[in-house]
Order: sequence, then C-alpha cells, then structure tokens
Amino acid sequence: MSVLGSINEFLRVAGNLISAMTIADFIDIAIVAFIIYKVFSFARRTSAGALIWGIVLVLAVLWISQLAQLTVINYLLGRAVELGVIAIIVLFQPEIRGFLTSAGSSVSGVFARSYKQATEVAVSATVEACKDMSRTKTGALIVFERNVHLEEYIKSGTKLDSAASAELLLQIFYPNTPLHDGAVIISDGRVVAAGCMLPMSSNNNLSREIGMRHRAGIGLSERSDAVVAIVSEETGGISVAVSGMLKRNLDPETFEMLLKKELVPEKDGFMARIRNVLRRNNA
Repeated sequence: MSVLGSINEFLRVAGNLISAMTIADFIDIAIVAFIIYKVFSFARRTSAGALIWGIVLVLAVLWISQLAQLTVINYLLGRAVELGVIAIIVLFQPEIRGFLTSAGSSVSGVFARSYKQATEVAVSATVEACKDMSRTKTGALIVFERNVHLEEYIKSGTKLDSAASAELLLQIFYPNTPLHDGAVIISDGRVVAAGCMLPMSSNNNLSREIGMRHRAGIGLSERSDAVVAIVSEETGGISVAVSGMLKRNLDPETFEMLLKKELVPEKDGFMARIRNVLRRNNA
C-alpha cells in the first residue's frame, strides 16, 4: 500500500471512530486531557518533574515486557510499581498536597468570597509600603490569602485583626522589630497575622541568587493559591510569587497592576452577588 493509501486509510478509520463517539466520550476525553495537563504543568514547576518522567518510563517498560512475554521482568516491575505508589505518597506528600490544593482552589474559586473594597484598600496600602521599603531596602514578605485558608501559617505568628494600611506594614517590617523577620498575612483585606513562618520551596531548579525570603514566598505559593509580595533586603527589588512562579524586579506600576489582576476581580462571583443582595435587604 502506498503512503497516500495509508494516509487515506488512517483518515477513514479515524473518521469512523469520531462519528461513533458520543457527547459523553468527548467529555471523558476532555476531562482526562485536563487532568494530564494539570499534572504535567504542576510537575514542571516542582521537583516532581523528573519523578513523573521516571514513572512514565517504568510503565512503558512494563507494557513492553508484557507484550514481549518477559515474565520475570514483568513480575519484578509489577511489584515495584505496587510498592512505588506507597513510596511516592510518603516522599512527595508536600507536592501531592500542593497539587490537590491547587485543583481544589480552582473549583472553590467559583464560590469564593469577595470583599472587593477592602481588598483594593489592602492592595493600595501594600503597593505604597513596598515602594517605600524598596527605596530603603527593607525586606518584606506580604501574603494575600485567597480561597485556600492559611490557618496553619497564621498560627505560627502573632495574630492581629487590623485594617491594612501602609503605615502598619512599614511599622511591622521596620528593622529589628519583633515581627519584621516573618510574613504578614492579609485575609479579606485585613492584616490577620504577622511574624508568620512560611514553608520553603521544594523546587531545586531555583536560582542560587534567590534568598530565603523569596524561597519562602514561592514555597507558600506552591502549596496554596496565595499571592505573595516580596521586597528584597539586598537589592530592594519587588517580586510577586503566584502558583510557584516568581516575577522579579517589578516597577511599582507593574506591581500594582499584577496585584489587582490577581486579587481584585472585575466582576464579583455569583455567591458574592447573592451575599450583597442579602446584606442590602438586611440593612
């Protein structure tokens, strides 16, 4: 059969398969493709990337050994896969937790609370404070909680309940004060804690130029959907960590635009609109 004939035969078979598919089949394929995309996207920005490719290689060899009827190799690899699942869960618990947290936050984002005005005030206060701290090279770590609750990290610091203001943030991060070394966590536009300890990033591909403050910010963004603003004590550079990715050396305008894009939605969610109606009715 010629090459052209082979192509025509392939297209004919593919056309028959597609025509026989139902809507449920398309939905099934789309869901599987989305899951695979999310897994590889997550693995690409964490230390689990090499592990994913290792698993793919082992499964490929296992499949080939079964086709070639290599009984001993197939048996050994089969047992290794069974034990490997448990080992992966134990060794990569933080990465697995981060992936599930990220997936869960994508779903819960539809029903997320929205206190737009308070968040806008907090963003403006953060931008103003970070501009001042960048000029004086004062290190800072400011976390904006979103859908994933950060209670375990809030407990590691000193709990507060204050409206966000530039003056408050500057006072917290003033050098040699009791809370300046930790992170500030802002939730619903209010400063809920200061001096908080954050988890370090597990990404071994980060540049050695990135210090502990930046690694902590990236680490939290890997494990949650938080947005983390960072001011470097060495250079005064302003950075933002989101979803395990670090955007460095931002000018104040870009910094403010990025925070507003991530934290202040143009339109409130469905559940938020319902709450607003209920508040007006109860007023």
